[in-house]
Amino acid sequence: MDTISRENNNMLPVGAVIVGVIALVLAGYSAITLSKVKTQLADHQVKVDKVDGIEGQVGGAQQAAEKAAKDIVVLQRSTQDAFNTVSNELTRISGSVLKLEEAAKKPAPVAEKAGKKGGGQPVVAGPGEYIVKPGDTFAKIARAQGVSIGDMTTVNPGVNSSALKVGQKLKLPKK
Repeated sequence: MDTISRENNNMLPVGAVIVGVIALVLAGYSAITLSKVKTQLADHQVKVDKVDGIEGQVGGAQQAAEKAAKDIVVLQRSTQDAFNTVSNELTRISGSVLKLEEAAKKPAPVAEKAGKKGGGQPVVAGPGEYIVKPGDTFAKIARAQGVSIGDMTTVNPGVNSSALKVGQKLKLPKK
């Protein structure tokens, strides 16, 4: 039996050498492949860093856009409030102008003489008197009569010179 076992063991060292060579070849191939993978991973890391930077910029831009949208809403509200205020004021002014136009279209009220109610007779100026007409002012009347405004005020002490009424009688100072 010894003869048989010696003959069979001659192939074991050769097989071990073959397996070792195959292991070395596989290890070399693995090292080369691992080197390529590391290079590709480094390239991809640069790209990932760029994407992360872009992502940060997009986040900042999104926050700026949201703030701008809120600012626009605030501006729209304040602009609308301003338009509403202007509209209300224009409506008020328009109403005042309309009242003034209607008042200007109405015939001037005719003052009645004392003691003649309902007579409908127009007021007539006596000597040294003046009847106020539409558009008259103290200054205009004084110039037309050739007297000073001070003299007009003196002879008409109870008259408000800034609120003259059409048909009102004024005394004229003597020249």
